[in-house]
Amino acid sequence: MLDAALTAQLRSYLEKVRQPVDLVASVDDGPKSGQLLELLDEIAALSERITVRRDGDDPRRPSFAIRRAGTGIEVRFAAIPLGHEFTSLVLALLQVGGHPSTAAEELLDRARQLPGEHHFETFLSLSCQNCPDVVQALNLLAVLNPGITHTSIDGALFPEEAERRRVLAVPTVFRDGEPFGQGRMTLDEILTRLDAGAEEREDARLTALDPFDVLVVGGGPAGAAAAVYAARKGIRTGLVAERFGGQVLDTMAIENLVGTPHTEGPRLAADLERHVGSYQVEKVLGRNAVAVHPAGDGQPHARVDLDGGVSLSARTVVLATGARWRTIGVPGEQEYRNAGVTFCPHCDGPLFAGKRVAVISPSHIRPLLLGPLLLVPLH
Repeated sequence: MLDAALTAQLRSYLEKVRQPVDLVASVDDGPKSGQLLELLDEIAALSERITVRRDGDDPRRPSFAIRRAGTGIEVRFAAIPLGHEFTSLVLALLQVGGHPSTAAEELLDRARQLPGEHHFETFLSLSCQNCPDVVQALNLLAVLNPGITHTSIDGALFPEEAERRRVLAVPTVFRDGEPFGQGRMTLDEILTRLDAGAEEREDARLTALDPFDVLVVGGGPAGAAAAVYAARKGIRTGLVAERFGGQVLDTMAIENLVGTPHTEGPRLAADLERHVGSYQVEKVLGRNAVAVHPAGDGQPHARVDLDGGVSLSARTVVLATGARWRTIGVPGEQEYRNAGVTFCPHCDGPLFAGKRVAVISPSHIRPLLLGPLLLVPLH
């Protein structure tokens, strides 16, 4: 299933596996199970530390566990993780095999110390560019913390389960069988949601910050550029955004950006974040600015109010709030968002296989660089 170039690349990665790994397959006689076994056998042939077993007891077939031999450390895929999820598969093999994560040590410590038990399931699509971020974050949690398990499920491979659990957009995450979240989530965001005291500690830290010289509102290309050019001057700079990259994260293909003939949204967003991170910029992520109050009437600084009641102060505020998905204003559009109304047929389309859908893409509301606007199942 793997071409020669991908096989050579994978072989070099698997040299980093330090501890024996079992690929425990749960299969039946179907063609998809045959494809999965072919993939697992090809992987095992590339490393003497990896073994394929066919004695899995997972009721989802085909599926497999990546398990550190002789331990309970594992992650599970109810999928044939190719496409965008191939990177998730490689990282899972390395991390279960003892290769350390490159995530910040502070995040790794928080993950190890997280109390309680949490059983996660993530519904994904192999064509979804946002799904790997969520899958990889939860896989890492399962490797680091014995109280956490994670299974990735391809909604197109298990359509009946996806329909029964009302999965109409990806990624969709369940915790202990209950909905936990939809859309792209970082490891930091997941940990904050699981750690009851994290939000209060972060609020206290933000409240204690001194006023910024420049505070940028927005984490897309414009916000990143503003933060970089401010920080380059050696002035105290902050950036607040719900997520770094903004709508770029939801864009699959970006073509003809000057100097870059072709790239992908998540890759560009990661480059932007690395660039900003190379300067002393205080990043406040996972927060929305809800109001901006100019200086005056005895107030020496402008004030930016964030959701949750925290405020930040600055001599100068740069508003770079970017774009958002366009809507058409029909009844029920907001109520059924990600529950039948979705904005990415490339990612979510496999969930609607066999269903009647309407694709709405009038030219006067099509956003730059984005494809069809709304994918709506017709019942």
